[in-house]
Amino acid sequence: MFDLDAWREIFQSINKNKLRAMLSGFTVAFAILLFTLLFGIVNGLQNFFTQAFVDDADNSMFVRTWQTSKPYKGLQSGRRIQLKNEHLDYIVEAHPEKIQHISARKYLNVRITYKTKQDNYNIRAVHPDHRYLEKTIIDEGRFLNQLDLNQKNKVIVIGRLVKKDLFGERIALGKYVNVNDISYKIVGVFSDEGGDREERNVYMPITTAQSLYGNNDYIDNILIGYNPRLTIDRAVAFGNRLERELRQKLNIHPDDQSALSIRNMAEANKNVGQLTTALFFIVIFVGSGTLIAGVIGISNIMIFSIKERTKEFGIRKALGAKPASIISMVVKESLLITSIAGYLGLVLGTFILSQIGDSLEKYFIYNPSVSSGIVIGATVTLIIAGLLAGYLPAKKAAQIKPIVALRAD
Repeated sequence: MFDLDAWREIFQSINKNKLRAMLSGFTVAFAILLFTLLFGIVNGLQNFFTQAFVDDADNSMFVRTWQTSKPYKGLQSGRRIQLKNEHLDYIVEAHPEKIQHISARKYLNVRITYKTKQDNYNIRAVHPDHRYLEKTIIDEGRFLNQLDLNQKNKVIVIGRLVKKDLFGERIALGKYVNVNDISYKIVGVFSDEGGDREERNVYMPITTAQSLYGNNDYIDNILIGYNPRLTIDRAVAFGNRLERELRQKLNIHPDDQSALSIRNMAEANKNVGQLTTALFFIVIFVGSGTLIAGVIGISNIMIFSIKERTKEFGIRKALGAKPASIISMVVKESLLITSIAGYLGLVLGTFILSQIGDSLEKYFIYNPSVSSGIVIGATVTLIIAGLLAGYLPAKKAAQIKPIVALRAD
């Protein structure tokens, strides 16, 4: 039961020993504050890498080509490497079990007109699988499908901001717009976690783009979603193997890094995972040291406090107080101080992270925050340490005979 008199005594004891209470609280609060800041910074680094690839699938690979920088097999350097449909078909046929999604991509810059509204937009001519590789969110209608590709349909899927530019709040789905003076039907409206830049894009079937804009089978790059069942190491090996095979088919020198590259999310995930794991263990080491220092600090203060109050305990026992009541009073006092101080350290640490968060983005730290579970666990650790620090010496002091306690200096 709640004993009001006992708690009144505890507050009176804290009030009489303000310096001791402040030192105990400061030790706990400072330890939790440092712990919160350290974990917040590490989480901020992890958030930065996650945000950088927020609009790409975690299992994506991106094949891009440029000009050669080295001669190879009698061919001059400076050749423009051009991907074609046959290269996409080769990847599908050679590695069917390792591919979940695949899409070519062709870029166009066009003028889109609807009644009196018009503006220039970037078009991405793609396959239906592109939706999953770019994490495209369909808000209205549908995305491109295989029938659109087979029939080379003049259909487009517009971004949310394209709709806002051309239609405002009116319905865009099913309407016809002119794309470089060719009429296209809007079959879908999408949004994207990549933000405004992504939502000003327009998608059309790649077969339509190849037929109407160039009459060729050229593609600009290839997006691949590797089989998610592959381990990171196997996905990295797959990307390396695919790069070697494409270099052979395109007659590119094995060491020519300018002509072809494959950005493999498996490699990025592996590198980020290794970095964050290393940082996590560093923070665990430093944070544990901080907590240990806090435990030692509060333990020393409690031991000194109880030794200082030995005569007080003797008087209490002489007046009939039981050892259990003395121990309970010390433990409750320790619990109260460590709990309040730990909470203040957590609140202060969280407040500092929220205030300095935006200024840390230039150091690759995005939205630094800390898991409440981790910090609460650290606070509970210090509270338990405070309880033990109060309980053990209090138990020893409570067992001293009143006459001996009264003689204590």
